[in-house]
Amino acid sequence: MSRYGNLLKTPGVARIIAAQLTARFPNGMLSLAYLLHVEHQLHSYGAAGLVLAATSAGQAISGPLTTRWMGRWGMRQVLILTTAGSTVAVFTIAFAELNVIGYMIVGFLGGLSSPPVQSAVRTIYPKMVNSHQLAPLFAIDAAAQEIIWVAGPVITTFVSTQISTVLGIVVAGAFLVGGGIWFIASPEVGRVRIPRSTRSIGKVLTKRPVLLATIVGFLLIGACAAIEASVVSVFGDSGAQAGIVLAIWSVGSLVGGLALGNVPVGPWALARRMLLVFLGMTLAAFSFGNFWVLTAVLLVAGVGIAPSLAVMSTLVSASVRFSDTAEAYGWVGTGQLIGAAAGSAAAGFLIDANGSGGGFFVAAIFALIGFLFPTVFRRWSPDLRGKDHGPIPDTAPIPIQPT
Repeated sequence: MSRYGNLLKTPGVARIIAAQLTARFPNGMLSLAYLLHVEHQLHSYGAAGLVLAATSAGQAISGPLTTRWMGRWGMRQVLILTTAGSTVAVFTIAFAELNVIGYMIVGFLGGLSSPPVQSAVRTIYPKMVNSHQLAPLFAIDAAAQEIIWVAGPVITTFVSTQISTVLGIVVAGAFLVGGGIWFIASPEVGRVRIPRSTRSIGKVLTKRPVLLATIVGFLLIGACAAIEASVVSVFGDSGAQAGIVLAIWSVGSLVGGLALGNVPVGPWALARRMLLVFLGMTLAAFSFGNFWVLTAVLLVAGVGIAPSLAVMSTLVSASVRFSDTAEAYGWVGTGQLIGAAAGSAAAGFLIDANGSGGGFFVAAIFALIGFLFPTVFRRWSPDLRGKDHGPIPDTAPIPIQPT
């Protein structure tokens, strides 16, 4: 823990972590908030699933594009534009009374304007610390991300079920605006300049570690989203129980991220961490809605979540040139955002058809594939034990032979 303490004393590190965490917080709130709000308005989890699918389509398009724009126009300009567009879409869904097509259109536009905060901050990190500090910094970032993906839905669940679904979306919108302003105003956002990439868009996915992180991130966050929807459906409007289960889940992930943050990253690192997630989520499918059993098995699953995310970030950082870092994280972030929407949507349809058990089944399937993929393709994960975790420089010294 002393290593983390020393890292957080590095000038600017604690501030940029807090700012980006606040700005990204809506990522862990909006899928569930939309699910609850649209279901409340239209009385159908299936309709809510369609809205989430439209939102994810917009996110799929925007992620790689906006990260490329940061290299052309600068981080700050792109972040201001996308934050403004996303804010309009979020508050429109909260307050406008629309049919399913209307919600889908607004959701799609909101997805198109998703601010690329995650890609920006992970591009900034290597410029703030040395290469040996990157792994623990990514571990802290992953633990913070768990607050986003797990604690965020806790707030959404409490507010939406106990007060109103409109307020649930408004709270997410407040984080979007406040956190966005804080992050955009951070000195590092204006100080770090991303070189314009000379590669065509999408070329970075030919890097196997980037593709591995994108696919496994999609599956992991998809499983988490399905679990969140399932927990809410189990306890219905009794938001206290659902919130407590999700909160304890987040504690497990936070502890796992910090405990395993300094473990060296080898070819089996991602598969081992995803195994914990798979085991816990599979057992959740057999909890039969029992509060204590469900809490215990999700605690097991949580221990593997943040460490898996930290490994993904490290793999990307060590595998691409600095000019391609933002786009690479853009693809990874897009995968996670699509996973959140896809997991919620798939769980929503099966909950409608088969009850809560259908949602847990979706989570178990996502987690199973998320474990099998890095196991089968473990050669795509480089052995970084004892090696530099920083991005590959865009330029390098050219040796000159003496004449």
